Amino acid sequence: MRRIGGRRIIAEGLEGNLWKDIYFNAMTVSWPMFIAVLAAAFVAINFVFALIYDLGDKPIANAREGLADLFFFSVETVSTVGYGDMHPQTDYGHIVATVENFIGLLTLAMMTGLVFARISRPRARLLFARYPVVAPHNGVPTLMFRMANARSNFISEATAKTWMIGPAVSEEGRRLVGFQPLRLVKSENPTLALSWTLFHPIEADSPLFGMDEETLSASEINFVVSIVGFDETSGQTVHARDVFAAQDVRFGQEYEDIIWIDENGMRHIDYAKINATRPLPK
Repeated sequence: MRRIGGRRIIAEGLEGNLWKDIYFNAMTVSWPMFIAVLAAAFVAINFVFALIYDLGDKPIANAREGLADLFFFSVETVSTVGYGDMHPQTDYGHIVATVENFIGLLTLAMMTGLVFARISRPRARLLFARYPVVAPHNGVPTLMFRMANARSNFISEATAKTWMIGPAVSEEGRRLVGFQPLRLVKSENPTLALSWTLFHPIEADSPLFGMDEETLSASEINFVVSIVGFDETSGQTVHARDVFAAQDVRFGQEYEDIIWIDENGMRHIDYAKINATRPLPK
């Protein structure tokens, strides 16, 4: 199941194999699930080696009968702790411990790499308003998207792009998915620190020209907003993207102010109102 914009899409015909795309799955799964999978893999590896040790004739010194001591010896071996109270005492034990050490080093290296990749991956923490609005701007009906930087830093040279995605039919009658860029009044922001509203004028060159609220809401159109900029804190290029369904667009509405200045001259920004809209004044 995939979600694109406001629609859910069931993907079929793909071979469901976790190992063919393990890196992508590790990067996209939630943190609780990620930690749980690593913990389960760690326990499983040590349990398997405990069973292998148990096949030998007392391969581990000072290990009691049963799998418990063999399991914990395996944990000590994989983690390279080696307390010393238990150790291999036969050739079979040394061979299995050697193989386990090699596999353990590879496994721990892979786990460390995946954890580091998740933590070090640069991300812009931009909050997008849930509802685009259509309201007059400089005397022209305009589609607006609002976003805010949720971090106390600057994103330099931020660039915004917007697209309209919708069904299209070729001259041969083939049904396709069409991508049409939406022209923005100002597509660059030198220092994105607080909030930014993107303006697409619905003029004759706009693919939305002539569409009313009812027509747009009944369509299968989605809007994509993409932001790229340089994060001055991490020193890396960051990306942010959001998708909006045509049904999310609110006509005759405007965004409520989220930035104001108090009596002491202090500037405030209320992120809780990022989605708030209100009817246009009459």
